[in-house]
Amino acid sequence: MYNFNHERWGLIVQTLRFARVCYEEAFKYASKRKTFGKPLIKHQSIRMKLAEMIRKIESAQCWLESITYQLTTMKKKESNMKLGGAIALLKTHASKTFEFCAREAAQIFGGAAYTRGGVGAKVEALYRDVRAYAIPGGSEEIMMDFGSREAVKKFERFSRM
Repeated sequence: MYNFNHERWGLIVQTLRFARVCYEEAFKYASKRKTFGKPLIKHQSIRMKLAEMIRKIESAQCWLESITYQLTTMKKKESNMKLGGAIALLKTHASKTFEFCAREAAQIFGGAAYTRGGVGAKVEALYRDVRAYAIPGGSEEIMMDFGSREAVKKFERFSRM
């Protein structure tokens, strides 16, 4: 399972970028679109959606930066042994974040997110592709199982000391 670390890292980078595109597009749309005489972004429920999206994106980005630093400073054998589980869990976190952001962006866009052209075209395309980024490199269930098994191994190894 360790030999997929760099593939998973690449998928994490892509999914977080796509999640951020969903957020950016939704933010821009909500700033322009008017409902009930005021911009959509002035509605508290829309701001809460945007806040939850960026909260998830930024937490995953922080974890990605930490993993990236470790990947670049550790020897390959060491990073394979120490980071496989964390990368697997981060892949799941990133794909779930992307799925959440795509869904929330579609909610903000309304019907415009379901047409292949127009203002919601990017969100429509990304929402359609969400599962295509969750499955390669290991499905979410397999990644979560792998990550938790690695954590148990580390706990058992260090609890003997």
